[in-house]
Amino acid sequence: MFSRGFQALHRFAEAVAAALLAVIFAAFIVQIVLRYVFNWPVGWTTELSLAAWLWLVLWGASFVLKDDEEIRIDLLVERVGPRTRRVLAAIAAISILVLFGMSLRASYDYVAFMKVEKSSYLGVRMDITYSIYIVFVVAVLLRALRQLVRAIRGTLPASSDPGATSSAL
Repeated sequence: MFSRGFQALHRFAEAVAAALLAVIFAAFIVQIVLRYVFNWPVGWTTELSLAAWLWLVLWGASFVLKDDEEIRIDLLVERVGPRTRRVLAAIAAISILVLFGMSLRASYDYVAFMKVEKSSYLGVRMDITYSIYIVFVVAVLLRALRQLVRAIRGTLPASSDPGATSSAL
């Protein structure tokens, strides 16, 4: 039952990301048409694209990317045994919990402070624009907490074979 619910939420998150990408593309096309066809340069399309891009990146990192799709530097982790891998995963999770946890209050205060600023063209309050960062920080904290629990329980996903990667490098 939870699996279906999480799949539905993941599909919703993917749909939001796709909609944000469509907004960026549409704003880009509108800007090209207005600038080069009608000789009417506008700034709101750039502002909309930048805000949508910010939301797309942080929304995607929060809700769309799966743990195994994240970019990680795992040269050491992939070459050690399961016990050491668990210890390293726990250290990484604790580090993320501490660092992002320490930054959460200050980040929230800054985003809340930004309510006094508005975007230049669209007039959107900047706290609304940057609020996705708070969502991102909370998502990172929850993922790190889940990784810590998995490391302690010994239920981390199996290590991939470093020689069997699909990297282009």
